Amino acid sequence: MVKLNKIYTRTGDAGTTGLVDGSRLPKHAPRMQAVGDVDEANSAIGLAIVALGLVSEAGWLTTIQNDLFDLGADLATPIPDGADEPWALRIVASQVKRLEEQIDAMNADLAPLDSFILPGGSPAAAAVHLARAVTRRAERAATAAAAEMALNPQALAYLNRLSDLLFVMARRLNGNGAHDVKWVPGASR
Repeated sequence: MVKLNKIYTRTGDAGTTGLVDGSRLPKHAPRMQAVGDVDEANSAIGLAIVALGLVSEAGWLTTIQNDLFDLGADLATPIPDGADEPWALRIVASQVKRLEEQIDAMNADLAPLDSFILPGGSPAAAAVHLARAVTRRAERAATAAAAEMALNPQALAYLNRLSDLLFVMARRLNGNGAHDVKWVPGASR
């Protein structure tokens, strides 16, 4: 378990931050952008949980928040040349599979899409749509970082599935799609 006695360390005052292996990077490095965007996605999910109240989806999202801390640790742990360190906390295939199973379960009851939909509907669905958009940004940052360094492919897959899950969840929260706000191309011309 993590124990923090002091919140500020002053080690980042020069614009660098520490990674799990003890190395340091500029705070603006692509890896750190991805870590920060995952943290922001986690915060947006926390806001969505508050908007949801006491429903089963809130419990799912709380589990996902914990996964996102794992994912942040994964991104903040360099993959050395050769074999990965046995102590490294990595996102694993079973975490991605759990998201896929939740997507399939929720999608089974949804009305088929016959239009693109606007992020909105109920307050809870709107909050989940916002979390989805922030998750997409985290995915873009992670794939940009992966273009420059080795990252865990399961971490990238997790972010991709998570944004899909949040989309389907928002539709579920909109009366299984009945209250989705449909895009009407050119409607405001």
